[in-house]
Amino acid sequence: MPGAYRIEVMHGVNLNMLGRRDPEHYGTLTLMQLEQHISEFAAELDLEVRFLQTNAESEFIEHLQGLIGMADGLVLNPGAWSHYSWAIRDALEIAALPAVEVHLSDVKAREEWRRVSVVEELCVASICGKGVEGYKEALQVLHAELEKARA
Repeated sequence: MPGAYRIEVMHGVNLNMLGRRDPEHYGTLTLMQLEQHISEFAAELDLEVRFLQTNAESEFIEHLQGLIGMADGLVLNPGAWSHYSWAIRDALEIAALPAVEVHLSDVKAREEWRRVSVVEELCVASICGKGVEGYKEALQVLHAELEKARA
């Protein structure tokens, strides 16, 4: 039986401020606490996870480009970059990995500019408004997608 799937979890701009930023939309967990929950969810599914958080768009892009051959799938929350970064979209397309977009808040019910995602059409799924549980769902969706591809 092949080994566990390697999943990269990428957090973008301002996610390092979780726990301090508008708890009504983003909850009270810090990024470290969120990543602990994600690690626990991943272990339940026998997934290996690695994390990146950056506020530098170029670092996010370079990391995406470097995942080719290093990861089997991707969970990404680009933050505000989701709404306008065509460069991140292009890097995601080049990486050609199964990906799930996640947002802690319900971006579809917030300001109009937040309702647009330039990466959504490249993703297997887009999950928003479910807080930390959205990451669990994203890992489940990604695991199912990878299993389907393996079959």
